[in-house]
Amino acid sequence: MSNLKTVALGVSLALASIGALANDASTPRVDARQVKQEKRIEQGVSSGQLTGKETARLEKQQDHIAAVEAKAKADGSVTAAERRHLTRAQNHSSASIHHQKHDAQTAASAPAKR
Repeated sequence: MSNLKTVALGVSLALASIGALANDASTPRVDARQVKQEKRIEQGVSSGQLTGKETARLEKQQDHIAAVEAKAKADGSVTAAERRHLTRAQNHSSASIHHQKHDAQTAASAPAKR
């Protein structure tokens, strides 16, 4: 009987720790992906693939994702729904970066401001 109690206690502790991890406030994947996307934008600027206007729009998307992440972390835990929202926002931003870097506009072809 004592062995059964030990197993039940172990299972309960394991489930509790899984639940705590699921609602953890850390978002290392989101953070790592943000860094990668910022580097992609910087590379697009330095190569001339992105115009100033495109860069500003992409940076605004990155700022929005950072704000959503901060709001999700504000209560001390990031729920599964909040993580999905962040992932969707990052997917959208990634597609935008790709599109803007591969469209016909380049920094050299952008009209000069007067």
